[in-house]
Amino acid sequence: MKTLIVHAHPEPKSLNSSLKDVAVATLEGAGHEVRVSDLYAMNWKAAVDAGDYGLDASSRLHVARDSGHAFETGTLAEEVRAEQEKLLWADTVIFQFPLWWYSMPAILKGWVDRVFTYRFAYGVGEHSEVKYGERYGEGTLAGRKALLSVTVGGPEAHYGPRGINGPIDDLLFPIQHGILYYPGIESVPPFVLYGTDRMTEQEFPDVAKAWRERLLALETTEPIPYRRQNFGDYEIPSLQLKEGLEPVGRTGFGLHVRA
Repeated sequence: MKTLIVHAHPEPKSLNSSLKDVAVATLEGAGHEVRVSDLYAMNWKAAVDAGDYGLDASSRLHVARDSGHAFETGTLAEEVRAEQEKLLWADTVIFQFPLWWYSMPAILKGWVDRVFTYRFAYGVGEHSEVKYGERYGEGTLAGRKALLSVTVGGPEAHYGPRGINGPIDDLLFPIQHGILYYPGIESVPPFVLYGTDRMTEQEFPDVAKAWRERLLALETTEPIPYRRQNFGDYEIPSLQLKEGLEPVGRTGFGLHVRA
């Protein structure tokens, strides 16, 4: 297994950094190849700008068009091309980050904004009256798995079905379905640690043990069964889920997961 770990936490001695280190040691110890993109250590630039697209960027910046042109002509910024090459190399991607304000840290979102360019992660395949591109189960990155390893400060009950913060599956849906599944990456169920603001050093060995077990089972873990766009579940061209396919009692994001 070839694994890319994209790590987003500013403190090298943090819980997130320790989990990243455990992942590297565990996977390499099991004979897998591992590469790490430590975004803070890399001083990753989060904001998209014309500098990402070379001298041919339009004078009135058009992010989609200019990013696609730069991708196709090989004029993307060197650090962006390097991250795309890592994604193409990997068959598994682990994202290690804390849940901040209901989402990923800005530096990680900036990694997505810059690396998932037009013609690489979106805008690929046939666009016609019968097919709206290769996405949601197809695309450049199809055949790869992703695992979100997320630390959450609050108690697990706050993120349950009736919790005030909303179900964790709903909070992570925009990442697992909207960002990763769109270009074809299938997410396995996430590894979520709750109550990390109050976690003690004495608790870490048990956490590390559970994390190692998840990592060693990653190759055989089934992905979340999101519905594929172009395989009959959606009306074309409206991309509305067909009547009768919704599981009983399921609404919202859950409609897009097969029963």
